[in-house]
Amino acid sequence: MLLRERLNDDLKCALRAKDATRLAVIRGIKAAVLEAETKDRRTSLEDGDIVGLIAKEVKERRDVIGEFERAGRRDLVDKARAEIAILTEYLPQPLSESELSRLVDQALQETGARGMADMKSVMAWLTPRVQGRVEGAAVAVKVKAALSRGS
Repeated sequence: MLLRERLNDDLKCALRAKDATRLAVIRGIKAAVLEAETKDRRTSLEDGDIVGLIAKEVKERRDVIGEFERAGRRDLVDKARAEIAILTEYLPQPLSESELSRLVDQALQETGARGMADMKSVMAWLTPRVQGRVEGAAVAVKVKAALSRGS
């Protein structure tokens, strides 16, 4: 089942169950998808693009949790965590440390990377393969470490 169809089905279920949080999150995803399609003048986004949007939504919520905690807004922290839990249901399984290391090694071989100057090509190779499964910053750290070892 395509991710778009799954979102539509889950939206209907959330409506029937009167689950306000799930309903708001799914509507937010659908709005982000529509906005991206309109912005890029595309008829529809692929599942990988939708996963990217969802990963971005998760990252945004994780970023604000610290702010909410510093402000003493436990209610907003709980809400953000609940939304993250719903959003992660639509993301692929996260990569383990060893799987990420294996992919970085494979990227270095495939791109022929030799040093830090090749960082961009390695990241370009890796990004579609890890999107939604691990944060980009963690990938960049792993790639930099591998490239500095190889130099």
